[in-house]
Amino acid sequence: MSALTISPEEVKRVKGLGFLNNKGTDNFSGRIITVNGKITAKQQQIIAEAAEKFGNGNITFTTRLTIEVQGIPFDKIEDFRAYIAQAGLITGGTGSVVRPVVSCKGTTCQYGQIDTFALSEEIHERFYLGYHTVKLPHKFKIAVGGCPNNCVKPDLNDLGIVGQLVPNFDEDECNGCKKCSVVAACPIKACKVVDGVLEIDEDVCNHCGRCVGKCRFDAIEDGTRGYKIYIGGRWGKKVKQGRALEKIFTSKEEVLDIVEKAILLFREQGRTGERFVETIDRLGFENVEEQLLGNDLLERKQEILDAKLHLTGGASC
Repeated sequence: MSALTISPEEVKRVKGLGFLNNKGTDNFSGRIITVNGKITAKQQQIIAEAAEKFGNGNITFTTRLTIEVQGIPFDKIEDFRAYIAQAGLITGGTGSVVRPVVSCKGTTCQYGQIDTFALSEEIHERFYLGYHTVKLPHKFKIAVGGCPNNCVKPDLNDLGIVGQLVPNFDEDECNGCKKCSVVAACPIKACKVVDGVLEIDEDVCNHCGRCVGKCRFDAIEDGTRGYKIYIGGRWGKKVKQGRALEKIFTSKEEVLDIVEKAILLFREQGRTGERFVETIDRLGFENVEEQLLGNDLLERKQEILDAKLHLTGGASC
C-alpha cells in the first residue's frame, strides 16, 4: 500500500493510536509510551525485536520520554501493537489530551527533594490513562522535577511540579559566624549574616535544600518538603515560562487535586485550539489561581467531563 492510497482519514486514525507518518513514505513511526521514561530490560528486548520484525530497525527517543520505532508499514501497525502488548506496552501520546508525563530522576538523584518516580507514575495512571478519552482544547503537558535545578523544565510545561525543601531556621541557635557555612553552601546567595544573625531572603530562596544540615551549630537541622506548581508554560515557536502558584504545597494529595482542577478548568473554560497559557492569559492568572485553590471545579467534575466539548482539538501532532 503506497502513501497515495492511504486515505487522510486512515492517517488521522492511526495518528490517534500513536503512529505518525514518515514523510514521503508509506511507513509510520510507532510511539511507545513509557512511564516517565522507565522501561524494564524485558520491555527493551521486546521493543528491539519489534523494531527488527516490523520496522526498519531504528529506535528513537522523544522529548516526552516516549520511544518511537521507525519504518512500520501501514498494514503492520496492528501486528506491531499486538507484539509489544506482550510486554505490557502501548502506543499513543498524540492528540488534544493529557500527554505522557515526564520526570527527572529525582528519586535517585542527590539533589532530588521528592520521589519523582512515584509522583509521576501516579499522575500517569490518574491523568494520562484515566483521562485518556477526555478531549481538551489542545495538548496538555505535565512535568515533575525533583528540585529547582529544573532538569526537565517543569516551568515550560502546561503544568510543572518542582520539589522543594524549605529550610527550618532556628534563629536562637544561630551564632552569627563571620564565616557562615550556610552562606557558603547557598548556591544562589539567598542568605547573609546581618547584625550577628543569619537572614534568608525568601524572595530569592528557591528552596533547593542545599543549606539544610550545613550549620555547625544546628540552626538549620532540617526542612519541610513540599511542591511548587507552575502553570502556563510552553515551548516551541512561542516560548513562555510558566508562573508559580503562590502556595508551596506540602502534601501529594493537594498536588494531585491541583493537577485535576487544572485539566478540568482547561476543558471547561479553554477555547478549542488554544494552549493552556492562552486560556490563563485570557481569564487572568489571579482568576485561574483562585479557581485552582478552591473546590468548585472538583465539585462540578462530572458535569465538566460529560459536556460535549472540543470534539476536534487543536493539536496537530
